[in-house]
Amino acid sequence: MSDSPDSSRKINTHTFQLKKQRGERLTMLTAYDYPMARAVDLAGIDSILVGDSLGMVVLGYDNTLPVTMDEMLHHCRAVSRGASRALLIGDMPFMSYQVCVEDAVRNAGRFLQESGMDAVKLEGGKERIPAIMAILEAGIPVLGHLGLTPQSIHKLGGFKAQGKTAEAALSLLDDALSLEEAGCFSIVLEAVPSRVASYISQKLKIPTIGIGAGNECDGQVLVTHDLLGLFDKFTPKFVKQYSVLHQEINKALKNYQEEVIQGEFPTSEHSFIISDQEWETFLDQVGDS
Repeated sequence: MSDSPDSSRKINTHTFQLKKQRGERLTMLTAYDYPMARAVDLAGIDSILVGDSLGMVVLGYDNTLPVTMDEMLHHCRAVSRGASRALLIGDMPFMSYQVCVEDAVRNAGRFLQESGMDAVKLEGGKERIPAIMAILEAGIPVLGHLGLTPQSIHKLGGFKAQGKTAEAALSLLDDALSLEEAGCFSIVLEAVPSRVASYISQKLKIPTIGIGAGNECDGQVLVTHDLLGLFDKFTPKFVKQYSVLHQEINKALKNYQEEVIQGEFPTSEHSFIISDQEWETFLDQVGDS
């Protein structure tokens, strides 16, 4: 079978490796429901991450820590119904893999068995190697995640860039090499200085996916709600808003409200009609002719 690009072919982890070898940039976006997954898939994006960021942009939590396995699986199922081409990755939530290896494997398996994902993502470096290797041994591809790891915000002291000192950069490189050796098919680098991310990307044989990590990673990922301007609470420094749909939605909702109040909606164009004959028959039967 040819390995040439095919816009209709299902993306898999092998595709990630081929694109790295060819120097082709990878694209990844988040989705949390059927319509967004369908839109992202139709746009030709390589991979959809059902991120635990849904806790903040969909469920209204202050951070990702309250997100549960049941919530993740619910949204993953919706996404898998909406996307057929993109590589689908389920984000393992807080405490679904930290307690023990057995939990990690069991929960990773649920993403594939119960919600149609193709792979899972989990945060952390060398301390996660036993869980990663056990998940891989079960036949489940793993996407690593280094740098700013939101599930560790209390340990990190908040949403802060990582790897800004020589010592921290060395630690990131060491973790990245360890994740590659363990068998991760790719690694997300979040909120990492661009020179550090570029160096790590050059040293790895597997692709890096940057988010706030500069332009020299092998691919990029953003939260789609941020990219589209759907989430209005805050916009991270590394986000480019390609649209501001929150404002457009707000405008549309206010227009709807005004037209209802003024009696301008619905019009006959948006209403159903009963024929004059049937209406007369109705009035006769109710004695109101």
